[in-house]
Amino acid sequence: MRIFVLVCLVMVGLGYYFNNSYALADSDSNSKKQSKTEQAIKKKQKIIKHNLTSYLNSVTEDGTASVSFYNLGAENSSNSKTDQLYQKGDLQVESDAHTVRTAASTYKLYLTAFLMNQKLKGKFSWNTQNTDSFNRMIVNSENDFSEEQINKYGADTISKFVKSQGWYPSVFTEGQAAQTTSYSLQLLLEDLEEGTGAFQNSSDRSKILNLMGKQIYRTGIPTGAQEAKSGTTVQDKVGFLDDTNNDAGIVTLPNGQRYILVIMTNGHNQSNLSGFPRIAEIAKNVQEIVYGDNAGTKMINY
Repeated sequence: MRIFVLVCLVMVGLGYYFNNSYALADSDSNSKKQSKTEQAIKKKQKIIKHNLTSYLNSVTEDGTASVSFYNLGAENSSNSKTDQLYQKGDLQVESDAHTVRTAASTYKLYLTAFLMNQKLKGKFSWNTQNTDSFNRMIVNSENDFSEEQINKYGADTISKFVKSQGWYPSVFTEGQAAQTTSYSLQLLLEDLEEGTGAFQNSSDRSKILNLMGKQIYRTGIPTGAQEAKSGTTVQDKVGFLDDTNNDAGIVTLPNGQRYILVIMTNGHNQSNLSGFPRIAEIAKNVQEIVYGDNAGTKMINY
C-alpha cells in the first residue's frame, strides 16, 4: 500500500513538473518573440528618423526653410506592430525649427486659439456675423476679421496669451509682420489635435478642423500628401506674404495613421503662391520616408 501511494505521488509530481516546464517554455518563447519584435521596431524607427533627419537637413541647408514633423499615431487601428512602430511622438523630427520666420497667415491659428480661450472664459461667443467672418478667415485666408480682432484685443494681450501656452511669445508685435517658428506651430497643432489648452470645447475644435479641411489653397501639403498616398486628407492653414510661403497641417492617411507637418519657406524668388510646389515636394518626400512601403528598410543620406 505504501509503495502504491509513493508511486502515485511520484507520478503526480512528474506530471506537475512537465506541465509547468512546457508552460515556462512557452512563456520564454513568447518573451523572446516579443523581444525580437521590439528590437525590429526600434531598428526600423532608428532608420526612419535617420532618413528623415538627413532629408530635412538637406531641405533647410540653405537657410530658406524650416520643417517640423510629429507623428500622432493611428485612429482606430488594430495592427499592433504598426501601432508600435508609429507610437505617438516616437518619430518626431525637426530641422531649423526654432528659427524665427514671417508667419504670414499662419498667425491666424494663434488668433483662433486666443478666441477659443476667450470663449472658454465666457468672453467670446458665436453669432451670425463673426461665424461667417471666422469661416472666411480660415477657408479663404481673408484678413478683415483677424485684423479687427487684433485691433480689438491688442497685440500685447494676444501675445501674453500665446506666451502662456508655451508657444513662440512674440508672434504679434506692433508695427511688424507676425512672426513664429515651425516648432511653435507644431505645438499649437498638437493642442488642437488633442483637444487640450484653448481647444477643449469639442464642438469648436471640430468646427476649426472642418474649416481647415476646406481651406482653398491646396497646392502645398495637401497636394504632396495626396501624391505620396491617394486618399490622404489634410486639415491645414497656409500663409503667404511677399516671398514667404508657409503651410501647417494635420495629415491623415487612409490607414488611419496621422501626423503634424509644418513647412515654412522663403527665398528662391518666390512670390504669391509660387513656393507651394516646393512645399508639396517636401511633404510628399516626408510622407514616403516615414510611411511609404520601403520606410525603415535601409539608411539613406540625402
